Amino acid sequence: MTEQLRVLVISHAHPSISLGGGEIASYNLHKGLNTLPGVQSVYLARAGHPIPRHGTTALMSLRRSSDEILFHADEYDHFYLSNKNTDEIRRDLLRFVGDFNPHVVHFHHVLGLGLETLYAIREALPDTAILVTFHEYLSICNNDGQMVKAGSAKLCNEASPIDCHACFPDIPPARFLKRERFVRGMLELADAFVAPSVFLARKYAEWGLDPNKLSVMENGISIDSLTPPRELTGPKPRRNRFAYFGQMTPFKGIDVLIDAVSRVPEETWGEDSRLMIFGGNLEKQPRDFQDRMEKLIEEAGPRVRFYGAYQNAEMPRLMQSVDWVVMPSIWWENSPIVIQEALHHRRPIICSNIGGMAEKVRDGQDGLHFRVRSAEDLADRFTEVLSDPLIWDRLHHDIRQPTNYIDCAEEHLALYSDLLKSNRRQPLNIAARTDAVLSQAS
Repeated sequence: MTEQLRVLVISHAHPSISLGGGEIASYNLHKGLNTLPGVQSVYLARAGHPIPRHGTTALMSLRRSSDEILFHADEYDHFYLSNKNTDEIRRDLLRFVGDFNPHVVHFHHVLGLGLETLYAIREALPDTAILVTFHEYLSICNNDGQMVKAGSAKLCNEASPIDCHACFPDIPPARFLKRERFVRGMLELADAFVAPSVFLARKYAEWGLDPNKLSVMENGISIDSLTPPRELTGPKPRRNRFAYFGQMTPFKGIDVLIDAVSRVPEETWGEDSRLMIFGGNLEKQPRDFQDRMEKLIEEAGPRVRFYGAYQNAEMPRLMQSVDWVVMPSIWWENSPIVIQEALHHRRPIICSNIGGMAEKVRDGQDGLHFRVRSAEDLADRFTEVLSDPLIWDRLHHDIRQPTNYIDCAEEHLALYSDLLKSNRRQPLNIAARTDAVLSQAS
């Protein structure tokens, strides 16, 4: 009888506690792997304050499934991506990992867990294949992994100790150099890296990771229902309901979006068009950003309506009233789950023309691009789609289907098998993958 392949998927949080893209992607992979014959996946997620730990061990049961475990870790250094409490890693985490004895350990983040977790597992299980999936540029960039210049919000094309010191004057270049060497050295202990976009993979290759260890694999989504197009009513019906889904942060470009709405001529916008904001946390943003938003919201008036934060499970219902999804992020992004959800429900997307967004949304096929940070250019896109009664139907028809979580799991399983069978045989070269994507986009 063939031995069952044991996979440990590690995340920085559980989606039932923190509903972010990385958490959802890692959990969907775990679910997908467990649908495949001959595969057993266990999901280990970091938990921290304000969640209390249970007793003297850092390991906790989630009380929902025997294959989902929490590891409590609070002593995390954000600058070095480091966990100061290595005793609990060795005492509690390694005991659990040793008992499970996985063939594959797949990190979807080290945030909160620390790179020492990767080091400890590599040391304890030298024959286990270790992979790391990147969800943003946290290993490269100290500015929340956004690769946006601190203070100016300009895009950053290349990180270096001198450039990073310019963003953070209180941190000397020598300390940034130490961070880079530590983070890269720890990451190089992994056998393979996965990036959900070619753009992200290219950035990590430029930073210094071996491009032959990088594979590009889209995250899979787990959505059963498909929301049909909104039913149009009235004497002159139009596809004029625009929606934003996400946190109300500067990086997400929400201020650019609301500014753009105000710039659309009244005769084009009319009385029935609407921008719907599904998201929250504006009160947690810097005061100057809050002040700017308040002014923009006042100027936009009834054109913009706010519906508050939402749960991921609500998305099919929310899509019932939506014609267009707008993603105005001012950072590169990677593989936003909002884009995947919009593609699944066949809602055309209007997005910034950079990074993973421009890669995932084919201009003129899945939606439309606008020049990043340009409220005027975004206003032109609004004017274009409101003035063309045929464009929505054409884009709706051409939208591609996103990767589902089972197909995603099968693609990952093939990579795991290659690594285990060929003694760390290197996966697809990123250059070949990049050429393929670029040729499709041209």
